[in-house]
Amino acid sequence: MTDEPENKQELQEQAKQAVERFVWRFGEPHLLLAYHAALPLVLTPELVNYLRNQFLRGEQVPWVAEVDLLLSDLCSQVGYELYAMDTHIRAYLLAGMREKYPKNMQQVAQVLISYVSYLSRLNPGRRQQELEAQRWAAMVYLGEEECKKAANEIIQKFLETRSGLNSEISSNSGVRAELARLARLTDELSPQLAQETDLLNYAKLVQQSLRNPQLVSAEVLSSAEQMLAQTINTPNIPKIIGFPEIKVLEFEFEFATITIEDDDTTIKLQPFDFEFATIELKKSGWPKQKTETSINKKPKQAQQYIEELGNNITLEMVAIPGGTFIMGSPETEEKSSSRERPQHEVTIKPFAMGKYPITQAQWQAVAQLPQVNQELKLDPSRFKGANHPVESVSWHDAVEFCTRLSNHTQRPYRLPSEAEWEYACRAGTKTPFHFGETITTDLANYRGTDNKEYKWLGSYGDGPKGVYRQETTEVGYFKVANEFGLYDMHGNVREWCEDGWHDSYEDAPIDGHAWSSQSSNGRLLRGGSWLYHPVLCRSAYRLYDDAGFGYYAYGFRVVCGAAWTL
Repeated sequence: MTDEPENKQELQEQAKQAVERFVWRFGEPHLLLAYHAALPLVLTPELVNYLRNQFLRGEQVPWVAEVDLLLSDLCSQVGYELYAMDTHIRAYLLAGMREKYPKNMQQVAQVLISYVSYLSRLNPGRRQQELEAQRWAAMVYLGEEECKKAANEIIQKFLETRSGLNSEISSNSGVRAELARLARLTDELSPQLAQETDLLNYAKLVQQSLRNPQLVSAEVLSSAEQMLAQTINTPNIPKIIGFPEIKVLEFEFEFATITIEDDDTTIKLQPFDFEFATIELKKSGWPKQKTETSINKKPKQAQQYIEELGNNITLEMVAIPGGTFIMGSPETEEKSSSRERPQHEVTIKPFAMGKYPITQAQWQAVAQLPQVNQELKLDPSRFKGANHPVESVSWHDAVEFCTRLSNHTQRPYRLPSEAEWEYACRAGTKTPFHFGETITTDLANYRGTDNKEYKWLGSYGDGPKGVYRQETTEVGYFKVANEFGLYDMHGNVREWCEDGWHDSYEDAPIDGHAWSSQSSNGRLLRGGSWLYHPVLCRSAYRLYDDAGFGYYAYGFRVVCGAAWTL
């Protein structure tokens, strides 16, 4: 265990060095995001995303900066999907923010107030302590009157917590924890509360008493509280206006469901028609030993928007409705694995997903856009064709593609989380494939033939064997989708997901977010491919590979978290 720094100057120097290491590793655009994210006391992925989209759209800050920041040395995880900066790092960044973006300070604070108010309405049971701390952190930047109001509220909380105590700081652990929280928050906000000397002095007394009760007598505390109570006044605070309202489509706040009232950031959806297919198995003969396969096709309509990439190349993005599903496979599913368990319920918020895997034409259009973090080969694929899926690309390549696409379109494109991918693939089904209990090479591109050692590999369940095309097909080749309107979810190319690898679903997130892994460089792949047998094309099947490895069976499709209007 290292010794604590002896003075404030040493802490400030450590903070400066930490920020400089962050910039050296990720670059100046990441630093701009860190400036704007320093004001909130607690960060969530959705809040960081909103700050980037609201304030840094013209600054070439890639979406991956959000993840890099939260997982960097500048932040520590303090709860599920909750992150906080060290006090001195936060102070150093706020000083930089004040110097570079003085006008944005109040605007970020206003957005934070709106965010807290939104969360309070959306989920009244949410931890109120977290929300009030965020609100105070914003209020101290909204002018003298708001700062005074925040001080009054903190004082009132101190006095309410101490009311009923007769002497020294109580041994009640709940009371001690609340006093420690209030004292810590006051210290964190002390630069902005510099005029509130009675509050700052009282907070220091509380901290001293908690550390060593013998240093502060009950009389001293009581006297300080009386002085504190006399400072409370409630000014007439004008209503804060002039910042965008955060709206909800259906589920809890996330960047996928934010609608900013601006024509440039609202996506207009249009209907499209498609056919989806199901496979029906019927046994015939006596005593019903022969299985016949029939394919049933039905028309349906879904919603999409079309992204223009230039040179008449477009990207079709399908609106995926939010919902809840059971992720993973039951033990009764043929050839399933413990990697796909335990099954667990996951709630997914609405998002948009590529109708097809990214094609070679789309890849080349985006690969010619300005580089962000790494170079991209213009033609990496083994099997050539403008409408064939791009393959032989690594996870890092796919992330770079998403970043360039995001910068070009000013929409937050990314890889899907593993949960989003499976939810989108199943499209409401619970069977091994969205087609049903089996699959056929009449509907998907996979290896439909056996090999010498395993005679069952070419078929799944009671389904038929088929052909082995030995290469990719054009996207949408089979002209049937699942019920969401997505094509090629089974076979053709395996698709990279955002998540790191875990051997099972123990402690997996239940809200659809990507699941990071600190212990492995492996990244998730889903969907099977032209090269693999049908058992590996199941909706629940999962595997991983090194993030830097590009194989000629590996491709990807993109998702977008922006909101839309019907």
